[in-house]
Amino acid sequence: MECNELPVAKSRLSAKTLLVVDDDDEIRELLCDYLSENGDHVLAAADGEQMWALLERQPVDLVVLDVMLPGEDGLSLCRQLQARPELSVIMLSAKGSAFDRIIGLEVGADDYLTKPFEPRELVARIKAVLRRQSRLDPVTERPASAQHSFDGYRLDHTKRLLHTPDGQMLTLPRSDFRVLRDLLQARERVLSRDQLTLSAMGREYFPDDRSIDMCISRLRQHFKNGDVQIVTVRNEGYLLSFSNTHTAA
Repeated sequence: MECNELPVAKSRLSAKTLLVVDDDDEIRELLCDYLSENGDHVLAAADGEQMWALLERQPVDLVVLDVMLPGEDGLSLCRQLQARPELSVIMLSAKGSAFDRIIGLEVGADDYLTKPFEPRELVARIKAVLRRQSRLDPVTERPASAQHSFDGYRLDHTKRLLHTPDGQMLTLPRSDFRVLRDLLQARERVLSRDQLTLSAMGREYFPDDRSIDMCISRLRQHFKNGDVQIVTVRNEGYLLSFSNTHTAA
């Protein structure tokens, strides 16, 4: 469903398309109204099924996703949304403990906001995430031919695909792609969790944040049968080690 037509006061070129996914009718309508008044094009869904239907119909810049949903929950949906690298995700939840926030970030959310919250705070966070996203992935700096080739693998920067030596094409979640890209660009130098969190996630590392560790764990699964290794350097961070590397821009 569509909350509102795009306000005339804001240019369609500068407006973003947002999708609010929340099963609470009152909260959903409130957020739609507030975000629409801010000048963006806002869509709404009550569950995952409606969310997927809307995403198939038109491009969306950012999803505001509630954790507690009927049917498939927000955490599961967020994991699946990582296959759409153009999308940012802000999770909403009544659970505000550090553990719950970490879980949300580990499944790929760009930010996590605890209910109840001020709508103005959500607007500020949306702007921050979209601003951060544009800095992390500037289209003008990512030519169609950009890639890294190493030990039979090829990382396609444009489509965020990892081509394996046995012919598989794996779509990497946005965070996993950025971590692998940064490790490749480091050329066997150690990158700390602080560096990877800032570069790959666009935010500062905080104690007990396991987002980077989860990315590393998933990436290691892709390299378990080859000569490529992501090495943990104790008290320092990670480095990518491989036998023969060729890098192409």
